[in-house]
Amino acid sequence: MAAPSGEAPLTAATNIEPFYVLHKGAGASSASSSSASSLPTSGRARRRIDVSGTASPSPKPVGKRCRGEAAAADDDDGDAEAYERLRLEAFRRVWSKIQSTIDEVLRGISLKLFDQVLQWAHESFSAVRSVVRPSAAQVRQPYPLLTDVICRKIPTAFVLTKNAEFVDDITTFRDLAEHLGSNGCHLAKLSATELSEKHGVSGCFRSLLRQLLSDVPDVADMFALASWYSAEENYDQPIIVVIDDLEQCSGDVLGELVMMLSEWVIKIPIFFVMGIATTIDAPRKLLSSEALQRLEPCKLTLGSATDRMNALVEAILVKPCTGFCISHEVAVFLRNYFFKHDGTITSFISALKLACSKHFSIEPLSFLCMGMLEEDCENFWRNKFDALPQVLRKYASGLPSCTREKDSIKSSNNMVEGLSELMKIQKDWSSVLLCLYEAGRHGKVQLLDIFCEAVNPELQTQKIPNPPTGKSGSIRRFIDQAIDTIRYLPVETLFHLLEVWSIHLKGMDKISDKVKELQSTTISTDAVRITKDKWPRRSTNSTGNTTAPLNDKVAMLLDDVTRKFLVPFECLPFHEIICFKNVSILQSALIGNPRRMVQLDLLKPRKHLRCSCCRKSGVAVLASMHDTSIMCNLAQEYGDVINLHDWYLSFDGIINSTHSKVKRKPHTSPSKKKSKSIAAESEAMVQARFCRAVTELQITGLLRMPSKRRPDLVQRIAFGP
Repeated sequence: MAAPSGEAPLTAATNIEPFYVLHKGAGASSASSSSASSLPTSGRARRRIDVSGTASPSPKPVGKRCRGEAAAADDDDGDAEAYERLRLEAFRRVWSKIQSTIDEVLRGISLKLFDQVLQWAHESFSAVRSVVRPSAAQVRQPYPLLTDVICRKIPTAFVLTKNAEFVDDITTFRDLAEHLGSNGCHLAKLSATELSEKHGVSGCFRSLLRQLLSDVPDVADMFALASWYSAEENYDQPIIVVIDDLEQCSGDVLGELVMMLSEWVIKIPIFFVMGIATTIDAPRKLLSSEALQRLEPCKLTLGSATDRMNALVEAILVKPCTGFCISHEVAVFLRNYFFKHDGTITSFISALKLACSKHFSIEPLSFLCMGMLEEDCENFWRNKFDALPQVLRKYASGLPSCTREKDSIKSSNNMVEGLSELMKIQKDWSSVLLCLYEAGRHGKVQLLDIFCEAVNPELQTQKIPNPPTGKSGSIRRFIDQAIDTIRYLPVETLFHLLEVWSIHLKGMDKISDKVKELQSTTISTDAVRITKDKWPRRSTNSTGNTTAPLNDKVAMLLDDVTRKFLVPFECLPFHEIICFKNVSILQSALIGNPRRMVQLDLLKPRKHLRCSCCRKSGVAVLASMHDTSIMCNLAQEYGDVINLHDWYLSFDGIINSTHSKVKRKPHTSPSKKKSKSIAAESEAMVQARFCRAVTELQITGLLRMPSKRRPDLVQRIAFGP
């Protein structure tokens, strides 16, 4: 292809360097607008002028009526900004509540492990000191004590995390280090990067000294550590070295460090805490047999990711304490994202935060979620409702949940009463759902599965007392499984289950009374069973199977309560204010397909640019479109490979089609100025624009450039709309 002529001005149109930004915003700087004025007159230049013109129209004389309309528009803009700030404040407050709840729950789950590690550290320190207690002078000697081989073993706690990804272990080991440090232990953390072959044993030992000593000498050796530990304030506490990801460490470097520290373990009690994500056999695969003989292992296990997920779902999604909830589709998506994507708590929390932020940015009345965090929520909602502009009041009364069933609930047309009723129903829903989970956990039913069924709007338990068997099995499979588990529980487990139910059902007096009746029946049945065991001959054929009818009664009670009180959020008025339902936003953000999204944006640029010329054309390809959009639309007509020459001819035909049509159109005005305003693009300019567009498509990953064997063909990578 011919290169651009040297007489053409050096502007953005002749610059064929690769562009990484495909679309430019409507608001341009003064410098870009001044350079745009020097562009040759073409359809593409006119489009830029039109867009900038619509963004900043020319001033016109304003009368009294126009000034009044402008003042009203300014007031509306001020209200919109004020409510946008209010929604942002609400999001920060609600998510702060959710995040603090998450931290509290995760720390509470890990606290049992932390106490076990601390107890192990104290017991190991006592065991080491029981062998020999060296004086401060002996500790400062630059050589280890000559003791038995048994005394050269380093107490090591292997913490089995059972996490698929290390990202969930970061917070756990950070909190573990804080817990040990707050209880008097000396702490040092070594990462897998520091225990790599690149740094070697000297580099990781220097990192250890930097965390313990205030002034690290130039020569980092054990004598410097021994001198620091011999000080009076450091002498009576062990040194805990935390290695959070054992599998990623270099086995040779870690083995050499173990061999070096084991010689000094009597003088300097250094213990290891190592995190293992896979199996307990990981140290055996990583370390040499000689290094393993210098370790005295202790196995500790952290709760599984499923147990932590159940605790998180109960705290932030089931219990009505955050002022935010999710719909059935979003819940199912988050469950599949957790179990099928990477199985990490961190990814689940990130997805939930994204859903929360999108809800507060999309829903105009989402700032009312803060009312659920207030002590006097009705007064808060009433004050906010009285201050609402007419537009938002009309929007609130026109919510789909309010117009769908106007006669179902008395407070459908009153937002304050409707939100108060929603909050009360949500509390009862939460209590019944927790009772279901307490029964289902004996059958290994997960809370997230029950939650996804409980928020399904097709459930409609308040309207279908006896749904068809097939429909019930498909909609409430896990709920029925939890209820069916009760029928096979022993008396002791059943009595404990009823005790837990009585705690969850506080405030629901009628249901609590029925639970108390069943508790008394359970006690009497247990007494009969004890009597039968004590005097089997006297009890023969007198009691029969007394636990089966009792289990059936408990199961029937739970089934009845579930159908009456397990009302999904999406069946209640005004649920849109607190419930996030747009699952497509999460899908595009979390399971993104950037190449497909770029191609869709190029195929439909009018959705982003919103220019007048593209709006009139519909789906036609116009010369006023961006060059890359034109090329992408033309590429849809080809298969796996595209002939560059044919592609260029099609592109040239689109670019110059506007000029040919203008020439053939009869002009009513004899003005020569208008006929010369639109000039055909030169061949060099078209080639330059073609090269730049092809380069942009390559950068975005939509095609592969020509090879040396076939320089006339490019290969398509992305297919489909």
